[in-house]
Amino acid sequence: MALRASDGRAPDRQASGVRLATAPDRAALSVMFARAFADEPALCWVFPNPGGRERRLRRLFAVLFDSDAGGVRLTMPDSAAATLWRPPGHADTTLAEMLRYAPQMLAAFGGAIGRGLALSKAIDAHFPPQPFWYLHLAGCDPAQQGRGLGRAVVQAGIDRMGGSGLPFYLETATERNIGFYQSLGFRVTSEWRVGRDGPVFWSMLNG
Repeated sequence: MALRASDGRAPDRQASGVRLATAPDRAALSVMFARAFADEPALCWVFPNPGGRERRLRRLFAVLFDSDAGGVRLTMPDSAAATLWRPPGHADTTLAEMLRYAPQMLAAFGGAIGRGLALSKAIDAHFPPQPFWYLHLAGCDPAQQGRGLGRAVVQAGIDRMGGSGLPFYLETATERNIGFYQSLGFRVTSEWRVGRDGPVFWSMLNG
């Protein structure tokens, strides 16, 4: 699963100090991502009832934080913004990954597991054919928006992995994020929908 919820303003002087996220950051970042994605179109489709959405999102993002341990996880010191990147060749949700995290995923999705799997399958089906760095998640706490933290943490990942010579890929279901990512060098490569009534996504590539 890959989604966007970023703050696109120019970084202020406090938007620095991006560092690698480690296991002790898991709880705080799960809460931050849940807040950032509370109104994200794809997850509102998966979890249409807003009542328990944030609780389920906290569980979901905790699992995604764990599953991205083999990639690059970046955060601001105060956990106000973060990105999770998957390395080339590891963007897809493998069968081994699904089996390893099946109990946690079932607890997170509950009765929405069917839509969750449909979303994951559609995302995997639209990956580029060439090797790429995958921006799996990017989020900024709504209470901290306006400081450029989202931009700073995304740019830090681009700078960190830019020496590989490989492109960066993401997809977003939030149309207003397109301009933000275009300002970071991404371009829209396709537009697609999950199933017949699911959310619309835009695939974007940098490089």
